[in-house]
Amino acid sequence: MVIKGILVTLLSPMTNHIANGGEKLLGNASSIKRRPDERVYISGQMQRHAFFSAMERLNIEDTNRGATHVSNGDGISNAIETDLRADLGGFMHPSAGNYSGRRISPMSVTPAVALEQSDIGRDLLIRLKMDSEGDRDQALATREFSQSDMMLMNFHLDLSSLSISKKFEYGEKSGNKGVHLKTLFVKHVAETERKRRAKMYLEATRSLTDYAQQARNATTGEPQTVLIVFDSKLSRKASRYFDADEKERINILAELDEREATYFLGNDKVGDVSVGKAYKNAFEFLEKNNLYDPCEKDSIIKTFEEAFLPNFGLKNQVSTDIAISQTEIPFNQQE
Repeated sequence: MVIKGILVTLLSPMTNHIANGGEKLLGNASSIKRRPDERVYISGQMQRHAFFSAMERLNIEDTNRGATHVSNGDGISNAIETDLRADLGGFMHPSAGNYSGRRISPMSVTPAVALEQSDIGRDLLIRLKMDSEGDRDQALATREFSQSDMMLMNFHLDLSSLSISKKFEYGEKSGNKGVHLKTLFVKHVAETERKRRAKMYLEATRSLTDYAQQARNATTGEPQTVLIVFDSKLSRKASRYFDADEKERINILAELDEREATYFLGNDKVGDVSVGKAYKNAFEFLEKNNLYDPCEKDSIIKTFEEAFLPNFGLKNQVSTDIAISQTEIPFNQQE
């Protein structure tokens, strides 16, 4: 199978949590984010933060990482060949000449939303301040938390853009000047490295732990139930699966079967296939099948600078002679 998209939709139970604090509604402690229907949610930005924190840990532990790294969110480079956040998460840089400095993220997420209305509790906090003379001053604040939620999260990876960039050619002669004539695709890493990154994407979706207040509260987004879809087209329709009624679920899976997509369902509480088993089966499938590649078969691998910045005399952000192994890369799956 040629895989064009990988969708992961999952349910994760969270209790007594403030996984994503919002504005200060009551006093001077953060309030939990919630929708008008009183269901708490975790913003897409926080979901991306948790995802790339997980990916950074996985990449550091991988002996085949080479010179790759996950940049900080406040300092994203354009070196797609080495910066995993730049590759999967995209970037926006100031324009320079005919280089727009923009990359649309191949990895997309939805906010995590509770399936049902949330029960919000409040802790009373007392903050004491004592000066050198022994005088005390106190301030009262409330801190919100949600009692118990089943959070629905969705992740999608577009393989047509993973480690690949689009390059546009415009006419320069009179009559077609400024007209878009051709779209080219540029590959930035070897196919084995693309496969390694796809595997880390999949592993990161079950390793989500870095949420707000993580230093004090062990909030986790690790799935209790998961649906992993390897699709032959770019579709996110299956992200509705766990929020749908029985009839819609049947039709969603039937549609996937009709176009010969492959999917794995796992549930730690019901049935014979656990979440761990579903991921194990998904990794085995991913290893045996190919990622969609819009580039020519013998496409030359170029760094981002070589592809887009040849005329600006910019310094390489990393050495362009970094060799990425052309051999198959085993992936240490974590159960």
